[in-house]
Amino acid sequence: MTATWDPPNTTEPILSVRQILALERVLAGDPEVVAAAAHLDRPVRWVHVAEAPDVGVMLTGGEMVLTTGVLLAGDEHKQAEYIQSLHRAEAAAVVLGLGRAFPAPPDAMRRAADRCGLPLVVLHRPFPFAELTEEVQSRLVRRKFAAVSLSESVRTALTGLITAGAPLQRLLDEVAVHSACPVVVTNLAHRVLATAGERSAVDDVLRDWERIARQAGGSAGDGWIRAELGGRGERWGQIMLCGHRGDTATGRLLADRAAEALVLHRMLGGGSAHTWEEQSAQSLLTDLVSGVVPARQLLPRARAAGLPVNRRSFVPLVVRDAEPAQLERILRLLGLPGLVAELTERTTAVLLSLARDQDADALAAHFAARLHDESAGPRAVVAAAGARTVWDDVPVGLREAQHVADAVADSTAALDLPAVVRLRDVHLRGLIRLLRDDPHVQSFAERELDGLLCPNGTDPDLLGVLRTYLATGRNKSRTAQLHHVSRPALYRRLEAIQTRLGVDLDDFEQAASVHIALLAHDAQQQ
Repeated sequence: MTATWDPPNTTEPILSVRQILALERVLAGDPEVVAAAAHLDRPVRWVHVAEAPDVGVMLTGGEMVLTTGVLLAGDEHKQAEYIQSLHRAEAAAVVLGLGRAFPAPPDAMRRAADRCGLPLVVLHRPFPFAELTEEVQSRLVRRKFAAVSLSESVRTALTGLITAGAPLQRLLDEVAVHSACPVVVTNLAHRVLATAGERSAVDDVLRDWERIARQAGGSAGDGWIRAELGGRGERWGQIMLCGHRGDTATGRLLADRAAEALVLHRMLGGGSAHTWEEQSAQSLLTDLVSGVVPARQLLPRARAAGLPVNRRSFVPLVVRDAEPAQLERILRLLGLPGLVAELTERTTAVLLSLARDQDADALAAHFAARLHDESAGPRAVVAAAGARTVWDDVPVGLREAQHVADAVADSTAALDLPAVVRLRDVHLRGLIRLLRDDPHVQSFAERELDGLLCPNGTDPDLLGVLRTYLATGRNKSRTAQLHHVSRPALYRRLEAIQTRLGVDLDDFEQAASVHIALLAHDAQQQ
């Protein structure tokens, strides 16, 4: 049975046994691997020339031992014990120069090396060991200097970004530049919080993230290098270099420097009032709403962020005047999977992911009812689009929900809104909202309201009275009550409005024209 061997946990610069055997000076000695050829990727920390049979007591692990075996000739027991002692000392390999003591590879050493899994290399031509030690040591020293230089360069760059208040993404972009591979930050549940690197390479990693996440607890291999994130005895995530092509020691150094910077960044508040989880959801939903990135390209990010995406119904919601943390808490209480992200100062997007046999409308109403029950201040507006069963349709749904939320902005006092507002509930106001940037609509609004639009701004008092009067269906009693004025005072204001606009508000068509113009004007101000 082949023994197992774990390399020292170090970020010291190293060469592998295979790399050393490929050196031009070593090739001149005609090397041949005669045992444990499967272990040539072991790291070599140092090269040690020794003839003493008990050399193992002098080693600290990771050494390549060079010997002629002159003190081992003729005693197979000593030869086997020599190999076993090197294995116990965690040596990386042993190189035996043939000719002086052994004309051919000794069977006892070969068998023992195979059992231990310790690479045994013989040199068929005379070879000065001093040349090999000089070559390897100089290379290791150069690597160590390069590693120290890289470490300081990375630390300086990241510290500078943190000092300047840079966001998390900027730090990760810097790490990706130095590592030349995708960089992923996750929480303890292996949900992706942030990524950096070439977009196509990152997408390839995220597409296979479920398998990668299952193996996330394993040791680094094939360039997958991890460093833990945490402090004060508590872990809260990890950073991963995905497919790092440099040597493992350099990758570990980069990952460690990056982890140190991210921990400091988080401790200092990270230049943002949002947690990394919130920033991740915000980035994803913002990209979905904007449509700049095709939805299909964002699907791996959604899956890696923990959103169920296979055979699901997606319900886009946009909520006005509610805190994202409150919305997240309600989702947890109701057991609804979804993402929450603040889009603007007053609006928050919520993307629900439901099983296809669940009643999307009923669950959206249940969510809104719970929110309204908890809200102590002004009633929050929950705008919704119809459920989407195709991921590519989600951006359109989010934009529809945002449009509905914007259409009823600042109008909850005048409109009798349902618990969940949909496109069919916003009527003319919704249409005007869609057309607010049309130059013809803008010109129409200015022309119709010109008498109330002063050179230095609007007349807010008269515009407010006009807005309430039209929104209440030209109910003078209700308008006077809402503005806390007497009816005679209201009449005087309505007369002033009609005089300035040159209209008769008792005429339905003229009142409708002014109402549309006012809706367009208000939409343009938001």
